[in-house]
Amino acid sequence: MTLLLPMLLAVAAAQTPVAPAALNPEERALTAFVDANNDKALALLEKVVNINSGTMNFAGVRAVGAALRPEFEALGFKTEWVDGTPFGRAGHLVAEHPGAGPRILLIGHLDTVFEPDSPFQKFERISATEAKGPGITDMKGGNIVMLQALKALQSVGLLKSMNIGVVITGDEESGGRPLDKSRAALVKAAQGADVAIGFEDGDGDPKTAVIGRRGVTNWELRVKGKPAHSSQIFNAENGYGAIFETARILNAFREKLAGQPHLTFNPGAIVGGTAVEYDGPTSRGTAFGKTNVIAEHAVVTGDVRALSPEQFAAAKKAMEEVVAASLPRTSATIKFDEGYPALAPTPGNERLLALYNRASLDVGAGAVIAVDPDKAGAADVSFIAGQAKMILDGVGLMGRGGHTVDETADLRTLPSMTKRMAVLLARLQRDGAK
Repeated sequence: MTLLLPMLLAVAAAQTPVAPAALNPEERALTAFVDANNDKALALLEKVVNINSGTMNFAGVRAVGAALRPEFEALGFKTEWVDGTPFGRAGHLVAEHPGAGPRILLIGHLDTVFEPDSPFQKFERISATEAKGPGITDMKGGNIVMLQALKALQSVGLLKSMNIGVVITGDEESGGRPLDKSRAALVKAAQGADVAIGFEDGDGDPKTAVIGRRGVTNWELRVKGKPAHSSQIFNAENGYGAIFETARILNAFREKLAGQPHLTFNPGAIVGGTAVEYDGPTSRGTAFGKTNVIAEHAVVTGDVRALSPEQFAAAKKAMEEVVAASLPRTSATIKFDEGYPALAPTPGNERLLALYNRASLDVGAGAVIAVDPDKAGAADVSFIAGQAKMILDGVGLMGRGGHTVDETADLRTLPSMTKRMAVLLARLQRDGAK
């Protein structure tokens, strides 16, 4: 008890709102609701973080969806679980709340990068203002920000007339294939949308939000060499082997492509030896080889990110040319998947950011600017760039260490990010999306 009391007092101090200057009575009621119900939001966050929902843990992904579904239904949403069997994943939670206002689409995801065999499994409070946990910021915390903002709107009677769609995908971290099937529910929900908002954590800084994202496509490199005794490597009969050829290819990628604005490429996994096995969906592989045998096989998987289709095409061409220039007695192939499209920073997106910035200033949470697109990974909002008129992302729970066992949330940002969003949504409903 003596240790708990100081922590609670510190949390209360961290959550004490800055006196708003430009909120009307209804908006003040929204922010008051957020403060009064922050403990409930934290409890729900801990509950869903403690459910493993690695993308390929279909039962876990469904369990997180099942935990959130009644929360939306209690707000008057009609919910649906979209089965992911046709695209090899668990599926998506979709919720609809018809109304007379502008069409607003809210986007989240249920899955994380941490599968059941990860050592990182549970919510852990590490201080009065911080907690660790798998997916706590990417993006279970964002789902809670979304949900609490909707609850605040309901508390003042605004939600009942709002036209809101929610799509919380189950495979954002590793999209099911084909992508036209795995993103069909999202694209359908976005049709005719005036506004789309994604609740990712962006670069983890509450001073920024996302109006532009690079796209990403994965690639797989397979290399073959001639197996022989290692004492005969490099000669005309046996050549260089699969591992040396792989090293040449990766280094040539670096020499030709590194340093270009907005372009990155990364080999994320590699296996090589006499025999290799690699499973793409789970990103796991094994290799067998001996020090005195020239490697026969190698497999490398990675991604490439760019800000435009033209940049993607140029990078793909350069990589294919490198792969084709094989060392003696080796061969290689590279293939690229469908990929996530880029999100261009349009005037409509800039307008929505300006409205969000105004809301943040008015609730006392400070100014918000656009994050550098190089600091924002690919995300689901990019798939609806041609549908919604204005798009904003990176407005979820903030923190650091995403996609690592040090993923940590700044719990002070849970109420502040929720207040910003509640006020923004209220103003979009009141003033229209213009």
